[in-house]
Amino acid sequence: MDGNGRWAKKRLLPRFAGHQQGMESVRKVVKKCIEDGVEVLTLFAFSSENWKRPAEEVGLLMKLFVGALDREVRKLHKNGVSLRIVGDITAFPDELQQRIVAAEKMTADNRRLYLNIAANYGGRWDIVEATKKLAYRVKHGSLGVEEITSELLAQELVMADLPEPDLFIRTGGEERISNFLLWQLAYCELYFTQQLWPEFDESSLQQAIDSFGSRQRRFGMTGEQVEDSAS
Repeated sequence: MDGNGRWAKKRLLPRFAGHQQGMESVRKVVKKCIEDGVEVLTLFAFSSENWKRPAEEVGLLMKLFVGALDREVRKLHKNGVSLRIVGDITAFPDELQQRIVAAEKMTADNRRLYLNIAANYGGRWDIVEATKKLAYRVKHGSLGVEEITSELLAQELVMADLPEPDLFIRTGGEERISNFLLWQLAYCELYFTQQLWPEFDESSLQQAIDSFGSRQRRFGMTGEQVEDSAS
């Protein structure tokens, strides 16, 4: 969800105003996903690299996160949304960690939409943590090195219980993945837009979905094979 700071700067507002406005886009996108029957939505809210930002901005983001949980979790629960925060939350203030645990517990049994918020998350971190789990099993004799496969490693990733994403959307005009779901995006369709995140709304999401729908996904096969399997 890129471009909050630039949106604010264009309007001569503090960067934090852009983050606040970005929350409105989150609400719009979540609402449309619920209405359209999207099964899983993962939003990259705070990367493991974002700690490098000015301390004041990071502190305000933490407060925004706490406030969003306080305001939104009951609404999400009412609408059948299961909320999960993916990433290393141990680096967050205790107050925020407690709210995360409570929010996840409240919404755990919901199935209408799985909403994942990637916070203090990095794709490399995800892969390294999965590798450590396999290494631990090898060390203690419950797994042989020769038994390690890509499927086995995938089972240790933070969202292993959910399907891999079909569509990746990057706002703000940047055309890079920026350490987001590196393993899971192997066969994902990429969509880049010049729109800044606070400008992204229901129609923007629909455009991305329409673009996705117009593509042929081959997964290593030829176009003819895909067409034959669909007929």
